[in-house]
Amino acid sequence: MSQFDPGAGEDPELALTNSSMTPFDGDAETALRPRSLDEFVGQESVREQLRVVLTAAKARGEAPDHLLFAGPPGLGKTSLAMIVAAEVNGALRLTSGPALVRAGDLASILTNLQPGDVLFIDEIHRMAREAEEMLYLAMEDYRIDVMVGKGPGANSISLDIAPFTLVGATTRAGSLTGPLRDRFGFTATMDFYNDAELTRIVDRAAGILGVPVEASAAVEIAGRSRGTPRVANRLLRRVRDFAEVEGDGIVTAEVADAALAVYEVDALGLDKLDRAVLRALIEIHGGGPVGLGSIAVAVGEERTTLEEVCEPFLVRAGLLARTPRGRVATPAAWDHMGISREAR
Repeated sequence: MSQFDPGAGEDPELALTNSSMTPFDGDAETALRPRSLDEFVGQESVREQLRVVLTAAKARGEAPDHLLFAGPPGLGKTSLAMIVAAEVNGALRLTSGPALVRAGDLASILTNLQPGDVLFIDEIHRMAREAEEMLYLAMEDYRIDVMVGKGPGANSISLDIAPFTLVGATTRAGSLTGPLRDRFGFTATMDFYNDAELTRIVDRAAGILGVPVEASAAVEIAGRSRGTPRVANRLLRRVRDFAEVEGDGIVTAEVADAALAVYEVDALGLDKLDRAVLRALIEIHGGGPVGLGSIAVAVGEERTTLEEVCEPFLVRAGLLARTPRGRVATPAAWDHMGISREAR
């Protein structure tokens, strides 16, 4: 089994154990990850359901059922995979769907698993078909079939693998094939976080980072975090930098507001690209309806970037509507951008 090399970009697998996470100890994002279900903030129903699944499996002395976490990026899917490995006292093996191009890539990982290991596949919907079909048998019967040789002389060899738990993460649950989705014993859909939960996350992260943050500042940062813990942690680190450079290191509401203004994050959490999309939609296309491709050309970004990064939040914030004829700016978008519809 390959070992983690920070300089390697082609290794399809990274291996972590519960006792040692040294490859990532210096990474700020990883340092802020919760290490247990009790530390995990938000997703109350998912946490309780997962607790039951893991506790029951441990009581029976079995590997837990395979788990699938679905939802937008940054909501804690990877953190939950790490927590699962910690709860069952198994090693965590990490890989991603795009890295599993051939069946051999997956076979090399599966044959090196130890009993009780947790295999985490991020963006599992992007796994190659050949590797996915090998995964079916591994998930159900803990064995794989490997073809040896080519042509008429090729033979299929069946290899047993250790009982393991597969944890899959996807941002596009609809892109999963039915046979793969049906083999997961537990599926959880992650929801965006509310401001109160994000405030708790900011407070926890501030304690870990040793940043003095006033309660009002934590609320301010949480309110601009787009319902996403990853964004909240990132904004906190940028506000900390600003407080250390421009102030006395203490994060107040005024410091947070000034810092986020420097980084062009407005009161709703919109960044420069979000506002460019709304401005193009309103000022160039009169508020729509207009196709996403036309907006992408106007702002100089890829269509997929707008569709996957900007649109989900703009729609959820009530600033943009997707209609059969195209995208439309809502009245709230006109108001937020400070543009009068009558004047236009």
